[in-house]
Amino acid sequence: MKKVILLIALLVNLSIITEVNAQCSMCRQAAESGIKKGEVQGRGLNKGILFLMAIPYVLGGTAFIIYKKNMRKKTAVEQ
Repeated sequence: MKKVILLIALLVNLSIITEVNAQCSMCRQAAESGIKKGEVQGRGLNKGILFLMAIPYVLGGTAFIIYKKNMRKKTAVEQ
């Protein structure tokens, strides 16, 4: 059953992926040209990217920890 759920989740994730390569290169070019001109907005852009990247990992890690704790309680009750 777990394999079926993982397969369905994988297929859903793969079906909603979109191409965003052009946007990333445009942001990079704008940030690099701004830094060359002496602007500090590019540094803020990098911090924002790292912040946005960290949120899903924090949420996923928290959900995983809660899941593991609940599974331990279930197995302790069953034994």
